[in-house]
Order: sequence, then C-alpha cells, then structure tokens
Amino acid sequence: MLSKIFCSTAFLLCVAFFDQKVQAQGLGIFDNQTDVGTIKHPGSAQYDAKTQQYQLSGSGQNIWATHDDFHFVWKRMKGDFILRTNAAFIGKGVELHRKVGLMVRSTLDSNSKHINAVVHGDGLTSLQYRKTVSGITEEKKAGVTAADVIQLERKGNTYTMSVARKGDLFVTEEVSDLDLGDEVYVGIFICSHNADVTEKATFSNVRIVVPAPATLVPYKQYLGSSIELLDLDTQNSTIIYQSPRSLQAPNWMKDGKSLIYNSEGSLYKYDLKTNTPTALNTEPAKNNNNDHVLSFDGKQLVISSGDGGPSIGYTVPVTGGQAKRITATGVGASYMHGWSPDGNYIVFCGERNKEYDVYRIPSAGGPEERLTNTPGLDDGPEYTPDGKYIYFNSVRGGLMQVWRMKADGSEQTQITNDDYNNWFPHISPDGKWIVYITFLKNEVSPGDHPFYKHVFLRVMPAAGGPSKVVAYLYGGQGTINTPSWAPDSKHLAFVSNSDLLFPVFPKEK
Repeated sequence: MLSKIFCSTAFLLCVAFFDQKVQAQGLGIFDNQTDVGTIKHPGSAQYDAKTQQYQLSGSGQNIWATHDDFHFVWKRMKGDFILRTNAAFIGKGVELHRKVGLMVRSTLDSNSKHINAVVHGDGLTSLQYRKTVSGITEEKKAGVTAADVIQLERKGNTYTMSVARKGDLFVTEEVSDLDLGDEVYVGIFICSHNADVTEKATFSNVRIVVPAPATLVPYKQYLGSSIELLDLDTQNSTIIYQSPRSLQAPNWMKDGKSLIYNSEGSLYKYDLKTNTPTALNTEPAKNNNNDHVLSFDGKQLVISSGDGGPSIGYTVPVTGGQAKRITATGVGASYMHGWSPDGNYIVFCGERNKEYDVYRIPSAGGPEERLTNTPGLDDGPEYTPDGKYIYFNSVRGGLMQVWRMKADGSEQTQITNDDYNNWFPHISPDGKWIVYITFLKNEVSPGDHPFYKHVFLRVMPAAGGPSKVVAYLYGGQGTINTPSWAPDSKHLAFVSNSDLLFPVFPKEK
C-alpha cells in the first residue's frame, strides 16, 4: 500500500557509527538520584543492566499539601516527552498511602511545582500536581485502581496520565496550563508515607520517549529506533539495539539466534549473541521495504522491493544472494506477507486497479490468484502453521480489524471487533496465539498505519477469547509488520521509536 516505505541507503555509512548496543550501567537512562525534602532514612536505587529494571527504596512523610519528602531518580529534560513504566511494590508494606510512580518537577526543592502519576499502596491511582511554589497539591483520580502500567506525557503545558492494569487498555486523566518551565526533572519515585519506614518497589519497562515534533515530514524524516525483546511471561521488555536511523520489522530466525530487520532499503541479520548486525546481499533488489518474511523451514526470505516504482516481490536465500523476482511488473504494487507451511505459496497485499486485496502466488513464480475482493484495504495476510487458514486485516467494516479465511479464500470471518484499529496479525509458531498491533482511532485513520503513534501490542488465543495488551509503546509503522515471534512462542521482537537527542543507553565502545 502507499504507506509502505522505500528507503535510500545513501546515508548508511555516515550514520552507522551511531548505532548502539545496549550496555546500560549506573542508573541506566537516568542522570542521578536524590532524597527530596526531609528524610530520616536515605533512599537508594539499583539498576539491573540485564533485565533493565530498577529497584528503589525510600522513605518520606508524604508527597502532598505544600511540600514533599521522597526518593527520586531523575533526568533533566526539555521539550515534550513520554514517561512510562510498570511499577510494583515489594512486600505488604506499612502505610496504605505509600506511593510509587512517575514525576516531573521544576526543581528538587521540597516545595517545587510538580506533577506526578502515582499508584498508592491501597490501589488509589491518580494524577497529583502543584501549580505554584509552596501551593496546595491538587488531584485527579483515575477511573482504574491498582494500576500496574503508568504513563505520563508532556505536550507543551499539558500533561496526560495514562494508566492500566497489566493487560488492559489505557484510561486517561489530563491537566492543562501547568507551567513547570521548559527544563525539568523527570523520573521515577517512591515515598513510604511514613518518615520512620522504608519501602521498596520494582520498576520495569522504564522508558523516556521523545516523540515526533509537529514539523516532522512523514516518510521523509525519521526518529531513532530501538529493537526490543519481550518476555510474554513477565511482560518485561529489554532494549537490545538502538540507532538514530529507522530500523523496522524484526523477524526472528528459526534457530532463535538471530533477527532479520530492514533499514534504509537494506536487510540486516542481527546476531543476538554478539549484538552485531550484518547486511544481507539481495541484489538486484536494492530498495527493500518492511515486508519480508521467512519461509517456515527458515531457508528462504520473500522480500518486497521497489526502485523508484511499485513494490515487487522477490525470493532470496536467508543467508543472502541473488534475488529472484516472483511477482509481475506493470500490474501494481505487491507487498509480501506470508509463506504457506509447505513452501509452495506466498500471500501478499496487492494493489490492482486502485484496490488493495489479498493475493496468492506460487513461491517459484506464476499466475497470481485473488483471495479477497471487497472494497477497501485488505492487508497483512499470513498462514497458520497448519496451513489451514490465512489471517489478515481488513477495513471493510469501517475500522481496521483482524479477519480469517480458509487457505482458498473462503469463509472470511471477522476475529476482532472493537473500537480500535487492529493491524498485522501474526500467529505463534505453536499455533496457539495471535499478536497484533493496535492504533487509536482518534490518532490514525482506519486505512493507515503510520510511524510515531501511541500503539499497543495485543495477544489473543488463536482458538478465540479476549485480547490482552502485552506492550505499551510509541511506534507504529515498522513495529511488527512482519512475523516477530521467537521459535519458543514465548518471546516477541518489535521496534519502538524515540528521537535519540541524548544517548538513552551508552554508545557502543
């Protein structure tokens, strides 16, 4: 489709040295830690570079009224940003109103103007803020209690709290016209609500995102990218690689040791042991987009490439080599999405006569067969591991939703039906689960899947049942365009985005 991207390799060499392995140390993404206010028992923070989790301990009488006493781990920042974490107390605790959360402060003074998204020991979840120095703290209570996931976003002088219990979608509260100054302290905090007590909490999935500016030109200008690996059991995600370039669509290889991703028109093999990317030869396909899929036996890739014209499908050995064209030229764009388990067919989204539908073609090349024919966009087709079904996403009902059909195109059935736009269903290797990406309908039109939006990754049972959110992130185009399951069906690879104005993690030595 038109929003699929074709990237130039012209700047590849000049920016390659900026690519980063994640080798976090010290306080990870933060600058420092401080006990704010009057503290009888000093707080502390430990950072685990392997899990990228923080453990905070701290005391403090309260964060309320005209002054605050607590432990704060912070970074100085300017402009707009998004803070996010999963936070959990350790142990039963003493006070019902002990607090953990995210905070933005003008200064480190106890009476500073500030705003915080906070979860209390008794489950109260709220947005609390002080508008003036030494002013009285105000509060907006969230529509959910005992939130596990906390997000606090600044856009100018407007602050939005988004919170959820793990697995649920966000609910929000907002405060506008809160002037904390351009340069502020942002971070994570803990308060025991009792000057004589020290409490502990764990913070995972801690992110500071610098979003796209309003002036960014889509598909011409790009933010930085992070490749993340998500453990579905713990829902803890670790960043393994970062770049100021656009990295997209990580594909887990069948041996579980490497990923395939694309960037600026080239495909790369990323070694998970050495954290090293290596470019793959795909000649004559030089301008590859983010629609590339491994065959079920792991020996071949089908890729989508366009050199100043519509996207064309090619097959190429997974180790790289001469690419073989399999789709026709002059008929419209072809975006490749799925192999049949027996390796005989490939399904793709084809633009023919200004309509986008799902097509099937022999993997060796040959006549294409149209499998869907409803008006509007049908995209992202992918076979189930048993080869009986093809999942895809379709806008035919108004919003983009996940659908399923038999391998011959019959019995087309809607699978998701909610008030969001759902894209790119991917079936786990064991056939038990489906992951897909969700866009907010107030941010994105149903037929589009752009970069740099608030999105969720959701998982649902393949046999049917409710979906649950497994990742909350800033991304979109390129996040999971391709099948991204690990061979064990317990992990996912995906891409998130941020303007890397500062090194989120230390640069590669």
